Amino acid sequence: MSSSAPVTPDSSHLERVNYLFGHPIAHSLSPLLHQTVYDNLNLKWSQLPLDSTDIPNFLRLTKDPKFYGASVTMPHKVAIIPHLDEVTQEGKDIGACNTIFFKERDGKRVMCGTNTDCFGVRDAFLQNLPKGASKDLYRGRPGLVIGGGGACRSAVYALHKWLGCSQIYVVNRDVSEVEAVLSDCKKAGFGESLVHVKTVEQAKALAAPGAIVACIPNFPPKTPEEIQARSVIECFLGKEEKGAILEMCYHPTPYTEIAEVSERLGWQVILGTEAMIYQGLEQDRLWTGKGLTELPTNEVHHAIATALEAHKKH
Repeated sequence: MSSSAPVTPDSSHLERVNYLFGHPIAHSLSPLLHQTVYDNLNLKWSQLPLDSTDIPNFLRLTKDPKFYGASVTMPHKVAIIPHLDEVTQEGKDIGACNTIFFKERDGKRVMCGTNTDCFGVRDAFLQNLPKGASKDLYRGRPGLVIGGGGACRSAVYALHKWLGCSQIYVVNRDVSEVEAVLSDCKKAGFGESLVHVKTVEQAKALAAPGAIVACIPNFPPKTPEEIQARSVIECFLGKEEKGAILEMCYHPTPYTEIAEVSERLGWQVILGTEAMIYQGLEQDRLWTGKGLTELPTNEVHHAIATALEAHKKH
């Protein structure tokens, strides 16, 4: 299917409709996550995949009275922002929108954008605290973010705003990407505590992080920059004080090289499916008006784990 041809999935069987708008989206677990929620709440709603780069066509679909929102993924997370009536503080600060929802104002529907990826990072840590640990477990300790893309910005935001990390180290093979992250976060008012850690010597002199978010694809380091970045990461993982690492990469498997090294060195490994699930439940909180405790969290966890297991067998 061409990504540029106008595509309108059939929604005639539904009471309300939502789209997953992006390209490519074939492997996304988002429609399954939301369907599990709606089936458990007895709602005749669905999220339909809209594999397309055609923004004007998508904007036409948003005018349908049955349309209640969308998950927005690459390459539209920044491009969609000028077309929205309103953007939440999270969306503005992170500079990307992954969720469209509506508010009522003066009898009119106001199309709003937000970023729930940061809530996904927050809740992946807070919903998986070690037994008996306080939700302030990470407060006052440094955090570490591995990567330099959009997921990295969401992670920095969550570690800074909700987990109370004193400083946030950023490690990545691409220096220019890190500089862009530092500059964007500073402009948005939460970049002052960021430290770009480039060498093992620098890492050795720094306090151990408590919460780590890895936002890079899973492959063995090959270039000198990749090898250096991996050595810096392993230096942090090898420190005496341990914590938890959220491995955002879960496709095709969440058991990445970094996750394996972390586990071996005594870290709590939180799978990236946790962040994916909690960002999706935050979306459904906005769309259905129900609180997290009213949503079928266990059923969603089960559905996503089953789908990943099935994928592994292929």
